Amino acid sequence: MNKLLYIFLLVFALSSCSEYQKALKSEDVAVKLQAAEKKYEAEKYNKAIRLFEQIAPAYRGKPEGEKLTYMFAQSYYKTKQYYLSGYQFESLAAMYPKSEKAEEASFLGAKSYYELSPVYTLDQVDTEKAITKMQNFIDKYPDSKYSPEANATIKELREKLEKKAFEIARQYNTISDFKAAIKALDNFISDYPGTPFKEKALYYKFDSSYQLAINSVPSKMEERLNAAKTAYSALIKFNSSTEYKDKADEMLARIDKDLQQFQNK
Repeated sequence: MNKLLYIFLLVFALSSCSEYQKALKSEDVAVKLQAAEKKYEAEKYNKAIRLFEQIAPAYRGKPEGEKLTYMFAQSYYKTKQYYLSGYQFESLAAMYPKSEKAEEASFLGAKSYYELSPVYTLDQVDTEKAITKMQNFIDKYPDSKYSPEANATIKELREKLEKKAFEIARQYNTISDFKAAIKALDNFISDYPGTPFKEKALYYKFDSSYQLAINSVPSKMEERLNAAKTAYSALIKFNSSTEYKDKADEMLARIDKDLQQFQNK
């Protein structure tokens, strides 16, 4: 690098840093706002946040507060501080309902909760909040340009909740508590009739019914074998070419063979 250019850039950086430090220490909110805007435009979001935090209360409800709150919220969002961005976006929409940014802020406020939604194995409180907030956005802005993304987001989040519910139900099959598995999977299918996990749920219900039947005492075996056949039929009716068909057909053959002993009596 050219030595003069290096010196120029160093001086510029030191000057910029000095201006920022002066703004942090200044008692003039206008000076802080100007410095915050510069840092925001330069995508120095963490530095902008420090200044916005100092002056946001002074501008709350004022005309300048609309732009400030938007930049403040975006700075949190860009730095993945989603609880804080959600709060700021919601504040903007509430304080400035006629703002041209109100619709976007409502969407990004809901999307902040989407970003907080954890993997399905963890607690899903934020997932449920995100669904509610996204649905509220759609209800308020049904023709919004953000509606397709909002609807897709709700679908994704609902599937996450369904996956968690399915895995909880399937766990009973995994630990060989087949009675509990049948009941839990029945409840899952009833609660989520359109779920993409329905085929899996039907298969594991059949598998649980099969395992319960073939390991039953003789007095209960016939009834349980027939119940397992019914579960098989439900799976095949749902999808005749199910990925589980080969294994399910093998299990059905065993069921029919075991049932013959009762038919011959």
